[in-house]
Amino acid sequence: MAEQKKREFRKPRVEEKDEFEKKMLAVRRVTKVVKGGRTLRFSALVVVGDKKGRVGMGVAKAAEVPQAIDKATKAAKKALVTVPVIEGTIPHETIGKFAKTSVKMLPSKKGAGLIAGGAARTVFDLAGYTDITAKIYGSTDKINVVRATLNGLKNLRTREQVALLRGKAPEEI
Repeated sequence: MAEQKKREFRKPRVEEKDEFEKKMLAVRRVTKVVKGGRTLRFSALVVVGDKKGRVGMGVAKAAEVPQAIDKATKAAKKALVTVPVIEGTIPHETIGKFAKTSVKMLPSKKGAGLIAGGAARTVFDLAGYTDITAKIYGSTDKINVVRATLNGLKNLRTREQVALLRGKAPEEI
């Protein structure tokens, strides 16, 4: 008898370990009115972070919810921002603004915890902050809150960065 050929199986799928944690904050049904009627799509807001000072947000639309989430996750990974985390809090008080939304962020003492509401809390958690106080003013729309929070975090400067800008030693500031 002819030798039977052994079946070649595919290699097992290896799940790649992602260094980022992702949280989906919102999924919205959006429609576009066209001549033939309405077309239904889904919009997703995703925030990703590594809890070590890198965080990003992504918004994407697709015909199906999982596709929208995947697209938003990819967009968030492309838009990562590095923020300073000093002993679990921010180096100084700051206000982040976007549209009619303002997020006031205050550094807190160790052990105070994350005192923030809504979407801002998720951003702080994924960025790696453990002790911070924040208050949202104006619109509480999730997309606007996340953008305002990220704008505020981008404006943060550490003592070393300020000293370098001023041409002084960090101890002098």
